[in-house]
Amino acid sequence: MSKRVAILTSGGDAPGMNACIRAVAIACKGAGHELVGYKHGYNGLLEQEFISLSLDSTHNLIQQGGTVLHSARCKAFASIEGANCAATNLRKARIDTLIVIGGDGSFRGASHLSQFWDGQIIGIPGTIDNDIYGTDATIGYYTAIDTAMSSIDKVRDTADAFERIFLVEVMGRHAGFLALNAALSSASDYVIVPEFFVSEKHDIELIIKQIKAQRAFKGTVSFIIVVAENVWPNGLAGLTEALNQHGIDDVRPVTLGHVQRGGSPVSQDRLLATTLGEYAVGLVGSTHTNIMVGEVNQRPVMVPLEETWSKTKALNEARVSTMKTLMNERYS
Repeated sequence: MSKRVAILTSGGDAPGMNACIRAVAIACKGAGHELVGYKHGYNGLLEQEFISLSLDSTHNLIQQGGTVLHSARCKAFASIEGANCAATNLRKARIDTLIVIGGDGSFRGASHLSQFWDGQIIGIPGTIDNDIYGTDATIGYYTAIDTAMSSIDKVRDTADAFERIFLVEVMGRHAGFLALNAALSSASDYVIVPEFFVSEKHDIELIIKQIKAQRAFKGTVSFIIVVAENVWPNGLAGLTEALNQHGIDDVRPVTLGHVQRGGSPVSQDRLLATTLGEYAVGLVGSTHTNIMVGEVNQRPVMVPLEETWSKTKALNEARVSTMKTLMNERYS
């Protein structure tokens, strides 16, 4: 039976969101569903700001970064009044199914909406942090690793030229997936992630030990430390000061920032976005609601929305072990 489907992108943008919108549009066309897109995240629900999405309007989207629907945070939506307004607007627009592409905050918002609207809600994970439980990867994560790796490679050129220590901050407020994999793929010398950060005193001792061991082995050479944001007290400035206090003053901090969110999605993100978009549309009209569609071991899965943020996703144990071995034993 034909349904009226709405889609929105919420929270931080991630490369591959457009690819997912394209896949949803194609799948809806094939299934005979009508598709509209709400602009500016949950703000679009409050302002009843939506556009019709067709094969023409989503043509050539797969390679574009960002999101054609735009994204935003929406404090007003978190209130009872806001959610009620959104539910009323969805009913007025005759929406049967709402597809939300975003991270844990977006999924919390979708769950909040479900208390006031009885339509079907399906989440698709789109965040470079990859911190969503129930899926091996999130849309945008692979591209962000590639961007961070490429940036660190460029930083290393200057670090080598001046034989300096560079601190490179990457995104991932509460999870070290991006930092760990960017550090491994760029052959960085040390990584600081929330999952195995002990304390400022403990970690600075390990870092100093590694720097001294490497320089005793190779002479005065560069040293790259990748740092997940919001882990070290006072950020890169705090870590720079801590190193200075131990007599290491050839330190330069670099914050990659929002450059990690942009760019054309790599093939893995395009494939994931396309697979999850098509799978989500396949569930339209079914009894499955308040769920996220993800991918585990290259197979699509459904996960209750609440589990995506209430359960903690662990780092890949093999890669953690590899990084720790490289950090602690390379010059011991």
